[in-house]
Amino acid sequence: MLRSTNEQLARLPKAELHVHLDGSLRPGTLIDLAAERNVALPTSDPDELAAHMLVTDATSLEDYLAPFATTLRVMQDREGLERVSYELAEDHAVENVWYVEVRFCPLLCTAGGLSSDEVLDAVLAGQRRAEQATAIHCAVIVCGLRTLPPETSREMAELAVSYRGRGVCAFDLAGAEAGHPVKDHLEACRIARRGGLPLTIHAGEGYGPQSIQQALELAHAGRIGHGTRLTEDADLMARVRDLGVTLEICLTSNVQTRVAASYESHPLRRYFDFGIRACLCADNRLMSGVTLTEEYEHARDAQGFTPEELVRLARTGFESAYAPEDVKGELLRLFDSEVAQLR
Repeated sequence: MLRSTNEQLARLPKAELHVHLDGSLRPGTLIDLAAERNVALPTSDPDELAAHMLVTDATSLEDYLAPFATTLRVMQDREGLERVSYELAEDHAVENVWYVEVRFCPLLCTAGGLSSDEVLDAVLAGQRRAEQATAIHCAVIVCGLRTLPPETSREMAELAVSYRGRGVCAFDLAGAEAGHPVKDHLEACRIARRGGLPLTIHAGEGYGPQSIQQALELAHAGRIGHGTRLTEDADLMARVRDLGVTLEICLTSNVQTRVAASYESHPLRRYFDFGIRACLCADNRLMSGVTLTEEYEHARDAQGFTPEELVRLARTGFESAYAPEDVKGELLRLFDSEVAQLR
C-alpha cells in the first residue's frame, strides 16, 4: 500500500515546473556572494538571514516581491549566476526532483555589465554541471516582466527563442498583474509562439480571473502560474478543465501573498476534484521558506490529499513538463516504475 509519510513523499519522484532562480538562493550562498561583492546584508548568520528573507507580513504580491532586490544584487556576474543555478538544481536533486524548469528574467541580471546572452549562458552552465553531478534534468523558462515596457518583453522573447533547443524550454510573463495586463505584451507572446516555444503565464495571483482569461485567449498559454483566483469564475474553470490547461499551484506563496487565506482554504482541492490538471510547485524556496516536498506535505495535511492523489499531482508535473517528448516519455516510464516499487 502506498503511504504518504514524510519519508515516502521525499522518495516520491517529482517534477518542479514553477521555481524562480532569484527567489531560491541558499542563505549561506547569499552571504558568501554578498561578502565577495561588498553587498550589505542585515546579518551574516545563515539562520537569521533565512528568517529575514522569509516573507511573513506581505499584504499583496508586490510586498512579496520586494526581497528580490536583495538577491538580484549578488546575481550580476557569471560566477555568482552559475553557482546559484548549480545549487538550485542540486537542492532539487536531493529531494528526488527528477526534472526542474527554473524561471527568471535575464534582463534583471545585466546591471554588472553582462549581456542577457551571457547571463543565460552562465545559468545554463550551472544547470549542465548539475546534470553531470546528479541525475536531474534541467531547463530554463525565460521571463518577460509585466511591469517593464513591452519592448523589454519582446527582447526576452527573442532571447528565449534563440536558445530554444539549447536549454530554454518556454516563455513566461511574470511580475505584478494589477494594472499590467497580458494584452500589453502580446507581441512578446507571439514571438515566442512563432519561434516554437510554449507559454506559461503568471495569472490569477495578483489579479482576478480576467487575467487568466487573457492568458488563455490572447497569449494561448498552455500552463498558468498560480491561477488561484480562477475559483471566482465557474465558466472559466470549466474552460480551463476542458482545454487541459495545467495550473502550477504554489500553496505557500499564495498564503503569503494573501490570495489564499490559509492552506486549508486554498482552491487546489476544488480544482482537483473538478478535474482541472494541477501540479505542486515551490515558487520561491528562500522567500517562501519551503521545499517542493513540503508543499506535498501541506496538500496532505491541510487539504486531505490521499497518497494516490498525491501521486496523481506528481505525475501531472511530468506530463505537463515542457521537455522534449522523448525525455518526457522516459521520465514518465521511470516514474511509473518507481511508484510501483513504493507501493
